[in-house]
Amino acid sequence: MATFTFTPSGSWKAIIRRTGTPPVAKTFRIKRDAENWARVTEDEIIRGIYISRSHSERTTIKKALERYLKEVTPTKKPSTQKSEKYRAQILFKRLGKYSLATLSAKHIAKFRDDRLEEGKSPSTVRLELALLGHLFTVAIKEWGMGIVYNPMANIRKPTPAKGRDRRLEFGEEERLLVACKAHSNPMLGWIVQLALYTGMRHGEIVNLKRNQINLNKRSIHLTDTKNNSSRTVPLSNKAITVLKEVAEYPVRPIDTGLVFFGEPGRAGVRNPYTTNRVWEAALKRAGIKEFRFHDLRHEATSRFVEAGLSDLEVASITGHKSMQMLKRYTHLRSESLSDKIAEL
Repeated sequence: MATFTFTPSGSWKAIIRRTGTPPVAKTFRIKRDAENWARVTEDEIIRGIYISRSHSERTTIKKALERYLKEVTPTKKPSTQKSEKYRAQILFKRLGKYSLATLSAKHIAKFRDDRLEEGKSPSTVRLELALLGHLFTVAIKEWGMGIVYNPMANIRKPTPAKGRDRRLEFGEEERLLVACKAHSNPMLGWIVQLALYTGMRHGEIVNLKRNQINLNKRSIHLTDTKNNSSRTVPLSNKAITVLKEVAEYPVRPIDTGLVFFGEPGRAGVRNPYTTNRVWEAALKRAGIKEFRFHDLRHEATSRFVEAGLSDLEVASITGHKSMQMLKRYTHLRSESLSDKIAEL
């Protein structure tokens, strides 16, 4: 049964008390609104579908994201933690003042469109929306915020940009390797060659430890990968040659197990070798434009396909989790087949 009380502040407070459920109360400016709310809420309680929305009405997106960054983000990889903190700042600024209860699909769609109009890539916007969507999922399933549904459920996500297909053109590989080897520190050249010969990601290479390499078995065992799945990377003769050169490098400190090490940080611990600036400088010396380090992975994967390896074999080397991820390379096999049957 609902009761209504006129408060000293000039508002109406509706209170619903029913046996077996805790009291539910809410304050309104006029009595009619209080009565309407009480009628709907009491009906939901009787039908067993009532969900208290008080928490979601009081919690802003900014406050919820702060809790997410404190409780959920630390469980993810360091690289993901860093990127999520950056994306959260964008959401703070654009949507932070809305409460979890009032943020609607309309608001999110406008945020999406505004970001795209500002020139942000579809992939960037998709990642921002993904963070917001997971925030609501956690708020609903774990925090008991009383949210009826996830407003991200019906939001159209931007179409992903076409995957890069930049490959090394004639003469570029030779010029690139010459430019990298010309750098005063040989690690740059070794890192680039390993990327080209193994298809490993940049982070997998620079964080590589000596105990992960087994030259006798001609393999590298990776445990810390982008998709959190370990894999063993087979080594070609060229990759073996590079790793032997690395092993013979006389300047190797005893205070780190890193294969490609940098100088000690403020905490006295050596960080992985940093390639950003020296990589860009090498590209400039080689006269190569519009080429990223990650394109070396694309080049290596393409060569595996051209060598006749099956999709499953390529995926086991590169760590791609689905055949869909390898789809962009299948046209290479078709071109190769055309060459083979040309004389038939």
